[in-house]
Amino acid sequence: MSTPRTVLVVGGGAAGNAVTILLRRAGIAVDLIEAKDDWNATAGSGITLQGNALRVLRELGVWEQVEESGYGFGSVGITAPDGTVLHVQDDLRTGGDDLPATVGMQRPQLQRILIDAVRASGATVRLGTTAETLDQDAGGVRVRLSDGSEGRYDLVIAADGLGSATRAAIGVTDRPEPTGMAIWRIAAPRPAGVVRTDLAYGGPAYIAGYCPTSDTTLYAYVVEANRDRASIPAGSYADEMRRLASAYGGHWPEITAHITDPAQVNYTWFDRLLVEGSWHRGRVVLIGDAAHCCPPTLAQGAALSLEDAWVLARFLTGADDWDDALLQAYYERRIARVRPVVEASVQIGRWQLDGVRDADVPGLMARTMTMLRELP
Repeated sequence: MSTPRTVLVVGGGAAGNAVTILLRRAGIAVDLIEAKDDWNATAGSGITLQGNALRVLRELGVWEQVEESGYGFGSVGITAPDGTVLHVQDDLRTGGDDLPATVGMQRPQLQRILIDAVRASGATVRLGTTAETLDQDAGGVRVRLSDGSEGRYDLVIAADGLGSATRAAIGVTDRPEPTGMAIWRIAAPRPAGVVRTDLAYGGPAYIAGYCPTSDTTLYAYVVEANRDRASIPAGSYADEMRRLASAYGGHWPEITAHITDPAQVNYTWFDRLLVEGSWHRGRVVLIGDAAHCCPPTLAQGAALSLEDAWVLARFLTGADDWDDALLQAYYERRIARVRPVVEASVQIGRWQLDGVRDADVPGLMARTMTMLRELP
């Protein structure tokens, strides 16, 4: 069998965009569909990109734009709730010594960079479009789209996120499960003294932190036990986040002064998902949050998704036959790396929820990040 010629990518987030760019570079025809009309170009506040994420972004050919748009730094500070700096730890350069340890970015800016790269790749893009039916046979998948059109593909890559409809459609019954924590996030102007991520443990929240995202911006967040979303009116989001953040000192008073617009505050629960056994059914394969998700305690969600895209593209472009054995090999390659990150991310939060005071958080973080320095 010759190399399959046509791929449908379902979902235009980090994983879907990345795999599209890489497959198009290899000359494979790619259709990308995204449910949101705006391609998620304005969604989110900020994102922390560790070195292993930057390594993939460099492979995509967008590192220079990321470097110019974001804010690179190499350490993390631990502070008391009053803002007193207790310890500054150098971050491990998981992407190699020729890349920063960490880059903070405005999430919409990263999405726009990836969107531009997808469009430049020559992929066909349909926005406001979903996959309605997937009919498989031994040679491919016939897909009916929500716009009424149909197409036949050699492979469908499901990159449609945590609530993946594609995952459910192919019979994978795994679902995300809440871990017990939730996070408030907002983008705000960057105080001049904020040059790295600082994390405060204790106070009314489990964690209060911020990350510079450009020369003029940052995103700030506070983590608490999750609450029934229905009990928090959207109009009170700014009040709720400001109430929690106002207990913290240092740079927080300047940040808190900008928590005024509830529409700019994002509230989400922490979830855990890890699909076991395989990430494909026939010729439909899962990547990114559709296959796994972890709390942001290690800032590895986007990085793992980007790695999925990179590894899957290498498998696909390096093989003549896109068969069950190839897709299972992709899963086995990724699960060995993803599982310990998901488990460590959940464990760090569990220790906090359980009030474990002698937990070896630094040791667990160091072991996990050292593993991620290796190529995926």
